[in-house]
Amino acid sequence: MNAEEATSIAITGQTTLGELWQAIGALSDVCASAGAHLPEEELKALQVGKVAEEAGEAMHALHGLKGLTTCADGHDWDEVTNDLVGAVLAAMIALRYVNGDRAPEEFNRIVFRRTRRGREALEVAAA
Repeated sequence: MNAEEATSIAITGQTTLGELWQAIGALSDVCASAGAHLPEEELKALQVGKVAEEAGEAMHALHGLKGLTTCADGHDWDEVTNDLVGAVLAAMIALRYVNGDRAPEEFNRIVFRRTRRGREALEVAAA
């Protein structure tokens, strides 16, 4: 997918997970071409680091919200939410870097495995 096609992907309140993965693929391709001068393994490592950076920004906003920082910036839950979504998007792009086109299937497989106990608890509660 080229940059023009990537900008034509609309993300709305009705976007499906499949459409989101399509957008992630396009964003991943744009990011990868910007880092084309770097070795593939370094690109993967840098994108995993981006996940930590975005999560750190969410934590910084939370500290500011709770008055636990000396900076004068005001923070609110909208900023925390924005940074959390940034971390999720960075993680999805990192999954695409690591797993290529298999990223959505790997994501689904791992979510299914990691949510087993919660699904079992819901079944017990519903019984």
